Amino acid sequence: MKRRAPAASVSHEEWVIDALRSDPEFAVEYLKQAMEGMNDPEGRGAALLALRQIAESFGGVAKIAAAAGVQRESLYRALSPKGNPTLNTLLAVLKSVGMRLSVEPDRKAHA
Repeated sequence: MKRRAPAASVSHEEWVIDALRSDPEFAVEYLKQAMEGMNDPEGRGAALLALRQIAESFGGVAKIAAAAGVQRESLYRALSPKGNPTLNTLLAVLKSVGMRLSVEPDRKAHA
């Protein structure tokens, strides 16, 4: 009986970054969904991780940091689960990957 070669595998992180890299529309939707979690203190880490994955998919954190005018180490810290990026950093990173910040009404808010 012949043994089959084990299937090539990639980590979930690698798969996400590849999917973000290959489909810009998916990248935008992925980040939009993740950013909705920013309203909840418990969801901020996931939103920052998603932004870091976007940076990785657009050439890597070092390249995005240089384009955004931010120190690489500072950007790694800012986009960590416990990071706290400034608005300037957030805007610069988004601009570096061809995205921008926008605001929508909260569907749950009462006037």
